[in-house]
Formats: sequence, structure tokens, C-alpha cells
Amino acid sequence: MTAEITRLIEGRPRDIGGFEVRRILPAPRQRTVGPFIFLDEMGPAAFAPGEGIDVRAHPHIGLATVTYLFEGRIVHRDSLGIEQAITPGAVNLMTAGRGITHSERSHPDDRAAGHRLHGIQTWLVLPRALEETEPGFVHHPADSLPQVDAGGATVRLIAGDAFATASPVAMPAPTFYADAAMPAGSRLPLPDDVEERGVYVVSGAIELAGAALRPGCLAVLGDGTAELRATADSRAMLIGGAATDGPRQIWWNLVASDPARIEQAKADWRASAGERWRDGRFTLPAGEQEYSPLPEH
Repeated sequence: MTAEITRLIEGRPRDIGGFEVRRILPAPRQRTVGPFIFLDEMGPAAFAPGEGIDVRAHPHIGLATVTYLFEGRIVHRDSLGIEQAITPGAVNLMTAGRGITHSERSHPDDRAAGHRLHGIQTWLVLPRALEETEPGFVHHPADSLPQVDAGGATVRLIAGDAFATASPVAMPAPTFYADAAMPAGSRLPLPDDVEERGVYVVSGAIELAGAALRPGCLAVLGDGTAELRATADSRAMLIGGAATDGPRQIWWNLVASDPARIEQAKADWRASAGERWRDGRFTLPAGEQEYSPLPEH
């Protein structure tokens, strides 16, 4: 059986504090693809000397974040005391669990010199049994991720088992995540043993299931065999995995299976603000004084 595209989603512009991203998930009538509940494309953007990104400290619960860059550098700081710069091809995996705060900023050297930034930010739902797990953070250097040639394409496997190899990135639920660089004319068969799958085109032009996909578009696939064909030099992110074990609520940076847990996290963030960080439910990352207030809506 040949797979069909069940939904095409166009990215929508969103401002995340002076820096515009393209938001793909969640979308109307398509909250998740496998465990992926959030997908932003950051950039490509060019920053003049003195400029950069400043995503102030903010909380997360009930999810894991994966940051993956094509170009540039971001400095991550979190309430576990971890500070880690991420560069192209590497993976920052942060598990929020019962609660964590973090910030993301341009590296001071890049800010001084001027720089470019381009990458993908994703959030993945934690299984219900792990929603209140202890928070954690793991960095995987670029050279630790397997890279394979398939159908003329070069695929870097970020998470999961596919293309006769396995990623060392340990995910909390069955996950398929890959970065595919496809020269014009290359063909890439997609794994057909992944329960839910999607293809996000970053650049170039790709044909899938009889449709021409352009940059900024996510195609969600049904069951069956599927093959990508690049009609120009292209790059695509392949996402998916097991369906979530029940519906999830998402509000701001908070994800939970129980709406009451979202309300508790909102209250915890309000109670932690100002001079009460040390005794509050959340704490700020070391070296951070700025934080994002709880939105009104």
C-alpha cells in the first residue's frame, strides 16, 4: 500500500521576543505527529554586531525539548545549573518532567561580531508515566550521531532506529527524527514501520505521494510505503514515532495530560516570580535575572 498525505501544514510566523520563527506544530486539527507536539523553524536569520537572540528564562513541564541547529550557536542555561552551547549537527535534549526553567541566548562572541542562526526547535510529549519525572539535560556532540547514505541522500539520524542504524539519543517514547540532505534527483524511501510520520521541508523542492512540497510545509503521512524525491538540492526534517498515550493540553510552555496540572504550573510560576525565586516552585538558571512573565492569555 502506498501512503497518502493526510494533511499539509504551512508554517506561521511567530515572535518569540524580538526574533521571528516559523511555527508548524501545534496546528489546527493536528496537535501532534507521533510524540512531537511543537515544531518551530528558527531563521535563517542574520544578526548585525550587537544583536542576537534573548529567550528569557521560562518554565516547562511534561515535555522534552530537542534543539538542533543548521547554522550558528545558542547558549542554553537551566535551573539544574547546566550551561551548554549548541552548534550545528549536535543535539541538546532537555527533559522538563515535573518542572525546569531555561534560557536560550546568543553566545557573547557571536553577538559582538555579528552572526547567522538557523535551526529547528521541537518539543516531545512525555508518556503519562513520566510526566512528573525528575528534570534532566543531555548534550550529544555532532560526531556522536550516525550519518548514513540512502538513495543518494545523506541522513543524520537524530533519534530512533532507521536506515539500518540507531541514534544514541535516548528518547522517553518511540521516536523517529532525522535530518536529510537530498541532492537534486535523489530518492529517499521512508521507514514504513513508524506509527505516525511527517516530512518538513527546510529548503529546496521535494515530491512526496504525488504532491510538490515547498519550504515551510509539513506533510503528515498515512500508513504505507513512501518515498521522497528531490527535484532540487533540498533539506528535510523527518519526524514521527508512536502516537501519544492520550490527549495533551498545551498552554504557553506547559504540557500535561491533566488540565489541572497546567493550572498548578501557572500558579507555581506566579508564586516563584520577583524576590521569591529561592523559595518558589521554580528557580531561575544561574546567571539569569530576566524571566518571561506568565502571559495574560
